[in-house]
Amino acid sequence: MGKSIPEYLGQLDIRKSIVGLATGATAIYLLYKAIRAGLKCQPPLCSNSPICIARECPVPGERALPQEAPLRPPLRPKGLAIERERHGRDSGELRRLLNSLECKHDEYTRSMILHSITRCVYLLEAEASACTNDDIKLVADMLEDKDTSVKIQALNALKAFSGIRKFRLKIQEHSIKVLELVSTIWDSELHISGLRLLNNLPLPDYVHPQLRRVMPALMEILQSDCNMAQVQALRLMSYLAQKNDLLYDILNCQVHSDFLNLFQSTQPGNLLFEVLVFAERLSEGRNASHYRAVKWHYNEQSLHEALFGDESRLADRLLSLVIHPEEEVQIQACKVIVSLQCPQDVAARPSSFHPSHSFSKSGE
Repeated sequence: MGKSIPEYLGQLDIRKSIVGLATGATAIYLLYKAIRAGLKCQPPLCSNSPICIARECPVPGERALPQEAPLRPPLRPKGLAIERERHGRDSGELRRLLNSLECKHDEYTRSMILHSITRCVYLLEAEASACTNDDIKLVADMLEDKDTSVKIQALNALKAFSGIRKFRLKIQEHSIKVLELVSTIWDSELHISGLRLLNNLPLPDYVHPQLRRVMPALMEILQSDCNMAQVQALRLMSYLAQKNDLLYDILNCQVHSDFLNLFQSTQPGNLLFEVLVFAERLSEGRNASHYRAVKWHYNEQSLHEALFGDESRLADRLLSLVIHPEEEVQIQACKVIVSLQCPQDVAARPSSFHPSHSFSKSGE
Protein backbone atom coordinates (compact mmCIF):
# COMPACT_ATOMS: atom_id res chain seq x y z
CA MET A 1 0.00 0.00 0.00
CA GLY A 2 3.02 2.28 0.54
CA LYS A 3 1.64 3.66 3.83
CA SER A 4 3.19 3.27 7.19
CA ILE A 5 1.11 1.98 10.08
CA PRO A 6 0.91 5.41 11.83
CA GLU A 7 -0.33 7.02 8.58
CA TYR A 8 -2.96 4.29 8.10
CA LEU A 9 -4.25 4.67 11.68
CA GLY A 10 -4.43 8.42 11.34
CA GLN A 11 -6.50 8.12 8.16
CA LEU A 12 -8.81 5.62 9.90
CA ASP A 13 -9.40 8.04 12.80
CA ILE A 14 -10.34 10.79 10.33
CA ARG A 15 -12.90 8.51 8.64
CA LYS A 16 -14.44 7.60 12.02
CA SER A 17 -14.75 11.27 12.91
CA ILE A 18 -16.49 12.02 9.61
CA VAL A 19 -18.94 9.15 10.13
CA GLY A 20 -19.60 10.28 13.70
CA LEU A 21 -20.30 13.85 12.61
CA ALA A 22 -22.67 12.62 9.91
CA THR A 23 -24.53 10.42 12.39
CA GLY A 24 -24.82 13.28 14.90
CA ALA A 25 -26.10 15.66 12.24
CA THR A 26 -28.72 13.12 11.19
CA ALA A 27 -29.89 12.67 14.80
CA ILE A 28 -30.16 16.45 15.31
CA TYR A 29 -32.14 16.79 12.08
CA LEU A 30 -34.56 14.03 13.09
CA LEU A 31 -35.01 15.61 16.54
CA TYR A 32 -35.74 18.97 14.87
CA LYS A 33 -38.38 17.37 12.66
CA ALA A 34 -40.03 15.70 15.66
CA ILE A 35 -40.17 18.95 17.65
CA ARG A 36 -41.48 20.86 14.61
CA ALA A 37 -44.16 18.25 14.03
CA GLY A 38 -45.16 18.41 17.67
CA LEU A 39 -45.53 22.19 17.52
CA LYS A 40 -47.68 21.92 14.41
CA CYS A 41 -49.90 19.18 15.80
CA GLN A 42 -53.17 20.26 17.47
CA PRO A 43 -55.40 17.62 19.06
CA PRO A 44 -58.69 17.40 17.16
CA LEU A 45 -61.83 18.34 19.03
CA CYS A 46 -63.89 15.19 19.39
CA SER A 47 -67.35 15.72 20.82
CA ASN A 48 -67.44 12.09 21.87
CA SER A 49 -64.56 12.25 24.31
CA PRO A 50 -64.32 13.90 27.75
CA ILE A 51 -62.81 17.38 27.62
CA CYS A 52 -60.63 18.69 30.42
CA ILE A 53 -61.69 22.19 31.37
CA ALA A 54 -58.12 23.29 32.05
CA ARG A 55 -57.06 22.41 28.47
CA GLU A 56 -56.97 25.13 25.83
CA CYS A 57 -60.23 24.84 23.97
CA PRO A 58 -61.18 26.08 20.50
CA VAL A 59 -64.04 28.47 20.04
CA PRO A 60 -67.33 26.54 19.69
CA GLY A 61 -67.70 25.28 16.15
CA GLU A 62 -64.01 25.61 15.25
CA ARG A 63 -62.11 22.38 14.75
CA ALA A 64 -58.39 21.80 14.82
CA LEU A 65 -56.54 21.89 11.52
CA PRO A 66 -55.41 18.63 9.88
CA GLN A 67 -51.71 17.98 10.40
CA GLU A 68 -50.91 18.25 6.69
CA ALA A 69 -52.52 21.70 6.38
CA PRO A 70 -50.16 24.70 6.59
CA LEU A 71 -50.22 26.69 9.80
CA ARG A 72 -52.16 29.94 9.78
CA PRO A 73 -52.94 32.45 12.56
CA PRO A 74 -56.14 31.68 14.49
CA LEU A 75 -59.13 33.65 13.32
CA ARG A 76 -60.43 34.08 16.88
CA PRO A 77 -58.65 34.16 20.23
CA LYS A 78 -58.36 30.94 22.20
CA GLY A 79 -58.01 30.37 25.93
CA LEU A 80 -59.20 28.46 28.97
CA ALA A 81 -62.91 27.86 29.19
CA ILE A 82 -63.09 29.66 32.53
CA GLU A 83 -61.32 32.68 30.99
CA ARG A 84 -63.89 32.75 28.21
CA GLU A 85 -66.74 32.87 30.69
CA ARG A 86 -65.02 35.62 32.66
CA HIS A 87 -65.12 37.70 29.47
CA GLY A 88 -68.74 36.87 28.78
CA ARG A 89 -68.10 34.24 26.11
CA ASP A 90 -69.67 30.78 26.11
CA SER A 91 -66.95 28.14 25.78
CA GLY A 92 -69.44 25.40 24.91
CA GLU A 93 -67.53 22.92 27.08
CA LEU A 94 -70.47 21.85 29.22
CA ARG A 95 -72.85 21.50 26.30
CA ARG A 96 -70.38 19.32 24.37
CA LEU A 97 -69.93 17.08 27.42
CA LEU A 98 -73.67 16.68 27.96
CA ASN A 99 -74.15 15.88 24.27
CA SER A 100 -71.39 13.29 24.39
CA LEU A 101 -73.05 11.65 27.39
CA GLU A 102 -75.91 10.62 25.12
CA CYS A 103 -73.56 8.49 23.00
CA LYS A 104 -72.55 4.92 23.79
CA HIS A 105 -69.26 4.67 25.70
CA ASP A 106 -67.47 2.20 27.91
CA GLU A 107 -67.66 2.55 31.71
CA TYR A 108 -64.38 4.44 32.03
CA THR A 109 -65.32 7.04 29.40
CA ARG A 110 -68.77 7.57 30.93
CA SER A 111 -67.16 8.08 34.30
CA MET A 112 -64.65 10.61 32.93
CA ILE A 113 -67.35 12.54 31.06
CA LEU A 114 -69.39 12.86 34.26
CA HIS A 115 -66.27 13.90 36.17
CA SER A 116 -65.62 16.65 33.60
CA ILE A 117 -69.26 17.75 33.80
CA THR A 118 -68.89 18.16 37.55
CA ARG A 119 -65.83 20.37 37.10
CA CYS A 120 -67.58 22.46 34.46
CA VAL A 121 -70.63 23.06 36.66
CA TYR A 122 -68.45 24.34 39.49
CA LEU A 123 -66.22 26.50 37.29
CA LEU A 124 -68.56 27.68 34.52
CA GLU A 125 -71.48 29.11 36.43
CA ALA A 126 -73.20 30.82 33.50
CA GLU A 127 -73.05 27.72 31.29
CA ALA A 128 -74.30 25.54 34.15
CA SER A 129 -77.23 27.89 34.82
CA ALA A 130 -78.16 27.72 31.13
CA CYS A 131 -78.73 23.96 31.37
CA THR A 132 -82.24 22.50 31.49
CA ASN A 133 -84.14 19.91 33.49
CA ASP A 134 -83.60 17.52 30.59
CA ASP A 135 -79.87 17.79 31.23
CA ILE A 136 -80.44 16.96 34.90
CA LYS A 137 -82.46 13.91 33.88
CA LEU A 138 -79.70 12.83 31.50
CA VAL A 139 -77.15 12.91 34.35
CA ALA A 140 -79.57 11.26 36.81
CA ASP A 141 -80.16 8.41 34.37
CA MET A 142 -76.53 7.44 34.95
CA LEU A 143 -77.54 6.38 38.49
CA GLU A 144 -78.97 3.27 36.81
CA ASP A 145 -75.59 2.35 35.34
CA LYS A 146 -74.20 -1.05 36.30
CA ASP A 147 -70.75 0.34 37.08
CA THR A 148 -70.29 1.75 40.59
CA SER A 149 -67.73 4.35 39.50
CA VAL A 150 -70.25 5.77 37.00
CA LYS A 151 -72.88 5.97 39.75
CA ILE A 152 -70.41 7.84 41.98
CA GLN A 153 -69.54 10.38 39.29
CA ALA A 154 -73.25 10.86 38.51
CA LEU A 155 -73.89 11.60 42.20
CA ASN A 156 -71.04 14.12 42.20
CA ALA A 157 -72.42 15.82 39.10
CA LEU A 158 -75.90 16.06 40.64
CA LYS A 159 -74.34 17.49 43.81
CA ALA A 160 -72.69 20.19 41.67
CA PHE A 161 -75.98 21.00 39.92
CA SER A 162 -77.81 21.11 43.27
CA GLY A 163 -75.92 24.29 44.05
CA ILE A 164 -78.09 26.00 41.42
CA ARG A 165 -81.45 26.76 42.99
CA LYS A 166 -83.64 26.14 39.94
CA PHE A 167 -82.49 22.52 39.69
CA ARG A 168 -83.09 21.46 43.29
CA LEU A 169 -86.69 20.37 42.84
CA LYS A 170 -85.77 18.29 39.81
CA ILE A 171 -82.88 16.65 41.65
CA GLN A 172 -85.17 16.06 44.65
CA GLU A 173 -87.17 13.66 42.49
CA HIS A 174 -84.22 11.27 42.59
CA SER A 175 -83.82 11.29 46.39
CA ILE A 176 -85.37 7.84 46.80
CA LYS A 177 -83.01 6.38 44.21
CA VAL A 178 -80.03 7.95 45.97
CA LEU A 179 -81.16 6.51 49.30
CA GLU A 180 -81.52 3.11 47.66
CA LEU A 181 -77.96 3.25 46.33
CA VAL A 182 -76.51 4.40 49.66
CA SER A 183 -78.32 1.65 51.58
CA THR A 184 -77.68 -1.27 49.22
CA ILE A 185 -74.12 -0.73 47.94
CA TRP A 186 -71.36 -0.96 50.54
CA ASP A 187 -68.81 1.39 49.00
CA SER A 188 -67.29 4.26 50.99
CA GLU A 189 -66.91 6.59 48.00
CA LEU A 190 -70.51 6.03 46.98
CA HIS A 191 -71.66 6.63 50.56
CA ILE A 192 -69.77 9.92 50.69
CA SER A 193 -71.05 11.12 47.32
CA GLY A 194 -74.65 10.05 47.95
CA LEU A 195 -74.83 11.51 51.44
CA ARG A 196 -73.20 14.78 50.34
CA LEU A 197 -75.94 15.13 47.74
CA LEU A 198 -78.72 14.34 50.23
CA ASN A 199 -77.28 16.83 52.72
CA ASN A 200 -77.45 19.52 50.04
CA LEU A 201 -81.16 18.96 49.39
CA PRO A 202 -84.30 19.65 51.43
CA LEU A 203 -85.85 16.20 51.69
CA PRO A 204 -89.64 16.27 51.15
CA ASP A 205 -92.07 14.41 53.42
CA TYR A 206 -92.85 11.76 50.81
CA VAL A 207 -89.27 10.49 51.23
CA HIS A 208 -89.80 9.74 54.95
CA PRO A 209 -91.12 6.18 54.45
CA GLN A 210 -87.98 5.33 52.48
CA LEU A 211 -85.85 6.98 55.16
CA ARG A 212 -87.39 4.69 57.78
CA ARG A 213 -86.47 1.67 55.69
CA VAL A 214 -82.86 2.73 55.20
CA MET A 215 -82.32 3.92 58.79
CA PRO A 216 -80.41 0.76 59.83
CA ALA A 217 -78.07 1.17 56.85
CA LEU A 218 -77.45 4.83 57.71
CA MET A 219 -76.66 3.80 61.28
CA GLU A 220 -74.16 1.23 60.00
CA ILE A 221 -72.42 3.87 57.89
CA LEU A 222 -72.35 6.12 60.93
CA GLN A 223 -70.47 3.38 62.81
CA SER A 224 -68.13 2.45 59.94
CA ASP A 225 -64.40 3.18 59.84
CA CYS A 226 -64.55 5.80 57.06
CA ASN A 227 -64.35 9.24 58.64
CA MET A 228 -65.82 11.21 55.73
CA ALA A 229 -68.75 8.82 55.34
CA GLN A 230 -69.39 8.94 59.10
CA VAL A 231 -69.42 12.73 59.11
CA GLN A 232 -71.86 12.90 56.19
CA ALA A 233 -74.12 10.27 57.79
CA LEU A 234 -74.14 12.17 61.10
CA ARG A 235 -75.10 15.41 59.35
CA LEU A 236 -78.02 13.70 57.66
CA MET A 237 -79.14 11.99 60.87
CA SER A 238 -78.92 15.27 62.80
CA TYR A 239 -81.21 16.84 60.21
CA LEU A 240 -83.65 13.92 60.37
CA ALA A 241 -83.66 13.97 64.18
CA GLN A 242 -85.53 17.29 63.96
CA LYS A 243 -88.41 15.60 62.13
CA ASN A 244 -91.07 14.61 64.66
CA ASP A 245 -92.25 11.59 62.69
CA LEU A 246 -88.72 10.19 62.38
CA LEU A 247 -87.33 10.78 65.88
CA TYR A 248 -88.58 7.52 67.39
CA ASP A 249 -87.31 5.50 64.42
CA ILE A 250 -83.86 6.95 64.96
CA LEU A 251 -83.84 6.46 68.73
CA ASN A 252 -85.06 2.88 68.45
CA CYS A 253 -82.52 1.97 65.76
CA GLN A 254 -80.15 -0.80 66.81
CA VAL A 255 -76.50 0.14 67.35
CA HIS A 256 -73.29 -1.70 68.16
CA SER A 257 -72.36 -2.33 71.79
CA ASP A 258 -69.35 -0.02 71.40
CA PHE A 259 -71.36 2.89 69.98
CA LEU A 260 -70.08 5.27 72.65
CA ASN A 261 -66.56 4.86 71.26
CA LEU A 262 -67.64 7.57 68.83
CA PHE A 263 -67.42 9.96 71.80
CA GLN A 264 -63.83 9.05 72.70
CA SER A 265 -61.45 12.00 72.80
CA THR A 266 -59.11 10.16 70.41
CA GLN A 267 -61.62 10.46 67.58
CA PRO A 268 -61.01 13.14 64.90
CA GLY A 269 -62.32 16.55 65.89
CA ASN A 270 -64.73 16.84 62.96
CA LEU A 271 -66.32 13.50 63.85
CA LEU A 272 -66.61 14.40 67.54
CA PHE A 273 -68.28 17.69 66.71
CA GLU A 274 -70.87 16.06 64.44
CA VAL A 275 -71.68 13.21 66.84
CA LEU A 276 -72.14 15.75 69.65
CA VAL A 277 -74.51 17.81 67.48
CA PHE A 278 -76.41 14.59 66.76
CA ALA A 279 -76.64 13.78 70.49
CA GLU A 280 -77.87 17.30 71.27
CA ARG A 281 -80.61 17.12 68.61
CA LEU A 282 -81.76 13.75 69.95
CA SER A 283 -81.77 15.00 73.52
CA GLU A 284 -83.77 18.09 72.61
CA GLY A 285 -86.23 16.03 70.59
CA ARG A 286 -86.93 13.48 73.34
CA ASN A 287 -87.37 16.28 75.89
CA ALA A 288 -90.02 18.02 73.79
CA SER A 289 -93.47 17.98 75.42
CA HIS A 290 -95.23 16.33 72.47
CA TYR A 291 -92.69 13.50 72.46
CA ARG A 292 -92.85 12.99 76.22
CA ALA A 293 -96.62 12.81 76.02
CA VAL A 294 -96.27 9.29 74.57
CA LYS A 295 -94.96 6.23 76.38
CA TRP A 296 -92.31 4.91 73.99
CA HIS A 297 -90.69 1.49 74.21
CA TYR A 298 -87.11 0.89 73.01
CA ASN A 299 -85.20 -2.32 72.37
CA GLU A 300 -82.19 -3.10 74.55
CA GLN A 301 -79.61 -2.45 71.82
CA SER A 302 -81.26 0.78 70.68
CA LEU A 303 -79.55 4.12 70.21
CA HIS A 304 -81.79 5.49 72.97
CA GLU A 305 -80.43 2.99 75.51
CA ALA A 306 -76.83 3.59 74.41
CA LEU A 307 -77.15 7.34 74.90
CA PHE A 308 -79.86 7.90 77.48
CA GLY A 309 -80.47 4.55 79.21
CA ASP A 310 -79.79 3.89 82.89
CA GLU A 311 -76.62 1.97 82.05
CA SER A 312 -75.26 4.52 79.59
CA ARG A 313 -71.74 5.86 80.14
CA LEU A 314 -72.34 8.91 77.96
CA ALA A 315 -71.86 11.28 80.91
CA ASP A 316 -68.29 10.09 81.46
CA ARG A 317 -67.45 10.58 77.80
CA LEU A 318 -68.93 14.08 77.78
CA LEU A 319 -66.96 15.14 80.83
CA SER A 320 -63.72 14.08 79.15
CA LEU A 321 -64.62 16.11 76.06
CA VAL A 322 -65.12 19.29 78.05
CA ILE A 323 -61.33 19.56 78.17
CA HIS A 324 -60.79 18.57 74.54
CA PRO A 325 -58.07 20.57 72.71
CA GLU A 326 -60.53 21.81 70.08
CA GLU A 327 -62.76 24.62 71.31
CA GLU A 328 -65.77 23.76 69.16
CA VAL A 329 -65.77 20.24 70.61
CA GLN A 330 -65.64 21.65 74.15
CA ILE A 331 -68.56 24.00 73.47
CA GLN A 332 -70.66 21.31 71.83
CA ALA A 333 -70.00 18.87 74.70
CA CYS A 334 -71.25 21.51 77.14
CA LYS A 335 -74.39 22.00 75.02
CA VAL A 336 -75.14 18.28 75.20
CA ILE A 337 -74.65 18.28 78.97
CA VAL A 338 -77.10 21.17 79.32
CA SER A 339 -79.67 19.46 77.07
CA LEU A 340 -79.45 16.31 79.18
CA GLN A 341 -80.64 18.08 82.31
CA CYS A 342 -84.03 16.70 83.26
CA PRO A 343 -86.94 19.11 82.57
CA GLN A 344 -88.73 20.10 85.79
CA ASP A 345 -92.10 18.67 84.74
CA VAL A 346 -90.80 15.25 83.63
CA ALA A 347 -91.48 13.61 87.00
CA ALA A 348 -95.15 14.56 86.79
CA ARG A 349 -95.66 12.90 83.39
CA PRO A 350 -96.04 9.18 82.70
CA SER A 351 -93.10 8.46 80.43
CA SER A 352 -90.37 5.94 79.90
CA PHE A 353 -87.85 8.80 79.91
CA HIS A 354 -84.92 7.93 82.15
CA PRO A 355 -82.28 10.61 82.72
CA SER A 356 -78.69 9.43 82.61
CA HIS A 357 -77.70 8.34 86.10
CA SER A 358 -74.57 10.47 86.07
CA PHE A 359 -76.57 13.63 85.48
CA SER A 360 -79.51 12.87 87.74
CA LYS A 361 -77.42 13.51 90.82
CA SER A 362 -77.41 16.97 92.27
CA GLY A 363 -74.44 19.08 91.37
CA GLU A 364 -73.14 16.87 88.54
